Amino acid sequence: MIREIQLPSRIESVDQAAIEADEFAKSCGFGDDFVSAIDLAIRESVANAVKHGNKFDESKSVDVTFTDSDEGFEVTVRDHGAGFDVDEIPDPTNPENLLKANGRGILFMNSFMDEVSWSNHSGGGMVVKMIKKR
Repeated sequence: MIREIQLPSRIESVDQAAIEADEFAKSCGFGDDFVSAIDLAIRESVANAVKHGNKFDESKSVDVTFTDSDEGFEVTVRDHGAGFDVDEIPDPTNPENLLKANGRGILFMNSFMDEVSWSNHSGGGMVVKMIKKR
């Protein structure tokens, strides 16, 4: 099963994405503990797409796809911004970065999902793909 949604680049889209993910995951038979684990990762990835990727430009969408695969729950989030190099984001666990705000969302995504990868989309923007295994 696959569900695709297109959201405007505004902060309310974070909650909408989380609600849609919850409904989709539950309709696929994933339990409450599983759904809770993916919630924060989805919120962080969509918030990053809205804020950092599309810079709140409502003429640019955030495209989200949920997939129930053999591996588990897959989600991709694409923005239409300039993109970034994930390796340039400071490691929030490094003592010199402990008080910096940036980088924590990526840490959360990696903590709650089994696989997380970033790529530049051929049509522009960034794509984050996350998998939570069964």
